[in-house]
Amino acid sequence: MSEKGRASWRTLRELPAGERPRERLSELGPAALSEAELLAILLRTGIPGRTALDLARDLLCDYGGLDGLLRANFGELARRPGIGPAKAAQVKAALELGRRLLLLPPGERLHFQSPADVADFLRLEMGYLDQEQVRVLLLDARHQLVRQVLLYQGNVGSAQVRVGEVFREAVRENCAAIVVIHNHPSGDPSPSPEDVAITKEIVEAGKLLNIEVLDHLVIGRQGYVSLRERGWGFR
Repeated sequence: MSEKGRASWRTLRELPAGERPRERLSELGPAALSEAELLAILLRTGIPGRTALDLARDLLCDYGGLDGLLRANFGELARRPGIGPAKAAQVKAALELGRRLLLLPPGERLHFQSPADVADFLRLEMGYLDQEQVRVLLLDARHQLVRQVLLYQGNVGSAQVRVGEVFREAVRENCAAIVVIHNHPSGDPSPSPEDVAITKEIVEAGKLLNIEVLDHLVIGRQGYVSLRERGWGFR
């Protein structure tokens, strides 16, 4: 749908269910949402003729993204049509929480020591998705989470997974290691031969980039499989 078409909706409730940010977050997880969609959930409501999603896009455009919003003057933000003091406070509080999370001492960040740690972190979120997703956890040298990246979503075939895309954000963040995760909506986490083949390609590319590929996990409702533990693609 075009931007013009989206702007014609009055409220988020009038959007098709598959386009409502809250429903998308519930179904797909927060990593699947754009910055505008996440911001729209904070704003909750729009104004006549403008949805919360429209207001969120305006804010990101006018302030140059989330970093600009973090620096924005509270009073100026509160005076914007459709925002006001309450919404401005919600936005500033959420951004400040994110900033403080990044500043946490290394020992307080999420730390992965085993495939089970990764599975516990994502199994409830990814194991029950109706669509396949491929995610990458970006880790520092101590295997602490920097952030997670949603790489692909939908009917993902191994031919669609580009090895360069797997490492793009890791290179930008200067990360030491990654974990690749994807889910099987069927519920059965058994890796396919294609899963093993793409894992081998990713591991070899990681060696060239000096980024360690710690594991590739397949998650389903019935559990998970660590390809490293099985020795598939890591030999």
